[in-house]
Amino acid sequence: MLRMVRLTLTEDVEAVVLIVRTVHLSQRPAQTSQCRQTDSDFIPLNEERLQRFQKALGFESVSRDSGDSNTDEIFKFGEFIIASFPHIHRHSPLVTWERVNNLSLLYHIQGNDPSLKPYLLMAHIDVVPVTNLDQWDAPPFSGEVKDGFIYGRGTIDDKNNVMGILEATEFMLSSNIKPKRSFYISFGHDEETRGNAGASQVANLLRQKGVKEVEFIVDEGMTVLEGIIDGVAGPVASVGVTEKGIVLLNLSVELPPGHSSMPPRETAIGILARAVLRLEENPHPSMLGAGVETDMFESLVPKMSYLQRVVISNIWLFRYPLSWLLSRKPSTNAVIRTVTAVTIFNSGVKFNMIPPLAEAKVNHRVHPSQTIQEVVDYDRAVINDPRVKIEVVYSMEPHPVAGHGESDFGYQVLRTSVRQIWPEAVVVPAIMVGNTDTFNFLNFSTNVYRFSPTHMFPGDPERFHGINERMSVKNYEQVINFFYHLIRNADQAGLSPVHSAHPDL
Repeated sequence: MLRMVRLTLTEDVEAVVLIVRTVHLSQRPAQTSQCRQTDSDFIPLNEERLQRFQKALGFESVSRDSGDSNTDEIFKFGEFIIASFPHIHRHSPLVTWERVNNLSLLYHIQGNDPSLKPYLLMAHIDVVPVTNLDQWDAPPFSGEVKDGFIYGRGTIDDKNNVMGILEATEFMLSSNIKPKRSFYISFGHDEETRGNAGASQVANLLRQKGVKEVEFIVDEGMTVLEGIIDGVAGPVASVGVTEKGIVLLNLSVELPPGHSSMPPRETAIGILARAVLRLEENPHPSMLGAGVETDMFESLVPKMSYLQRVVISNIWLFRYPLSWLLSRKPSTNAVIRTVTAVTIFNSGVKFNMIPPLAEAKVNHRVHPSQTIQEVVDYDRAVINDPRVKIEVVYSMEPHPVAGHGESDFGYQVLRTSVRQIWPEAVVVPAIMVGNTDTFNFLNFSTNVYRFSPTHMFPGDPERFHGINERMSVKNYEQVINFFYHLIRNADQAGLSPVHSAHPDL
């Protein structure tokens, strides 16, 4: 009887917790004043600003892993930037700037309140190569406007952010507005190839200048998605508050060679193939409930149906079935665990010879709740074969998780700025599953946010590094105004009770 009473009490408590959490997380955030075209400081996308963006897209500033980057075009793009924004580069006494390693650019805009810690805005001026030219609806380096969209490599990665930051800063300076808080701008020239000559050198230069810490960092990253997340209505602005780590492994098996007419019971190829199969059949455990992905899903609750609200509000109760469901789709599976990709398998030199060596390359993107060592140990236990040699070729631990609560200044500045442009958007913290060059700046701040004000609809994510990369004319105007709002909102000394922005916004 006593046991039954205990069970009943436990069930009643769980039911109460379930209901309370569902109701609490279903509450919609307070409204933010929307940026309107009638505002005195709204920045319209006039013909001059549009043409500047189109010209920026015309530079074939391609960087390649092979080292065969188009440095002439990258340099010319920098010269175009310098010539196109006179207040930033010549007229304003508030700005100091310089080229870094000849191709990257670093700016410092002086604020009038030295008690406020500066922040850093980042973007990159290089782009990835173009393939399948015959499948583009407009030439990839034309900046052509077609049916309300601007086409070109770099429209969403990352010349939109470069030019948006510059237009916002130029407008502020030409309007004789002096920021309270100082800020830095970094434009790297080789982000697509890890940033060793660009962002890395900018970070070194900042250290040489005595910069030890900044309030927060905003770099390219996740976007505003609409109609893409199943079951979620309206725009969702995902802010990357951490990045997955990476570990590249070389798996190898060596055995004596032989002739195909007298094969042994086991070969190097067979042993390694079984090892790879074990890795694919035994994925790393779900981290749902242990990291940022939980905060992300819970932030989406107000946009969900009632049943979804009940489940997502109570991940503590539905963790296992929800993990199974999320694991079925590659995009959501990548959010909840360390993923495994076998990318290269090499062996054999002749059709009638048993090869002495088989090698495979395995690429893990490491969840922030795990370490590199834990991933390697898990692989070794799953393979469970001492004949398979496991070597770490390259590794980088997951990035620290940036603050993303109500009291975290940088995140709230970003959230307010997003909702001034997209008032119906829900802003959610998220895991950046790809990698950026922000790792060069992790010693400057624990608050690194990866976000691009790019509004994406179904079919648009495939354009990233792909065919027909484009941005709507309206969205580019939003990009400019987002960065202007961010700069102005960052001038606050701290957070107001409702995170309100300056009056004109």
